Amino acid sequence: MQPAVTARPLAWPNPIEVAGAMLAGDPDGVVYWPDENVLVVADLHLEKGSSFAERGIMLPPYDTASTLARLSRCVSHYAPRMVIALGDSFHDRRGPARLVDTDRAALRAMQRGRDWIWITGNHDPDPAENIGGSFVAETKIGALTFRHIPSGDAGEIAGHLHPVARVRQRGRVVSRRCFAADDARLVMPAFGAYAGGLNIRDAAFADLFGTLAFTAHMMGDRRLYPIAARRCLGDR
Repeated sequence: MQPAVTARPLAWPNPIEVAGAMLAGDPDGVVYWPDENVLVVADLHLEKGSSFAERGIMLPPYDTASTLARLSRCVSHYAPRMVIALGDSFHDRRGPARLVDTDRAALRAMQRGRDWIWITGNHDPDPAENIGGSFVAETKIGALTFRHIPSGDAGEIAGHLHPVARVRQRGRVVSRRCFAADDARLVMPAFGAYAGGLNIRDAAFADLFGTLAFTAHMMGDRRLYPIAARRCLGDR
């Protein structure tokens, strides 16, 4: 008899330990918590393109579809019981109303059969209608607290800062989105197609971690590359 095939691997790559919880970092920019079967994503910034268009700044209007397609692949791969979106899921308060029907349907399909928690952010502080899920300012599971703006608390998983790391490799400078983490807290990379980034050598990260003794888990094509923050380059 052939062994049963599991949808998820038995050994998790790219481990990131936070407050004793072992998380699996994904090079697409999400983390998966195997023990709780929870998938976490931050800063989708859906409808950023249409937000800019309202101000006369024309960008290709495909950011939401692209972002949701990537997220759908992650949800299909991990098959979580719960998805937590860590705020700034929409670029502004009117973003949910601007979703086209195909994108709204894609979002509903991902939510089917699982809990979906929207953490409110500074770009989207109010609950939205007709996008499913539930809205909270923060939520706690076991030793971990999930919120949008990091406070530095132990056990915190947050977004907001859009961490990016720069390193010199083989004579050239490489810049990638990254997870910024020590053993007590984690700042997620921005997931949205049009989301910008903040260098981890910025004072905001030094203030948060209180030291440069944290790790930038840089996103590669197939894996994460853990680099000590003190080895990363600033913007100059």
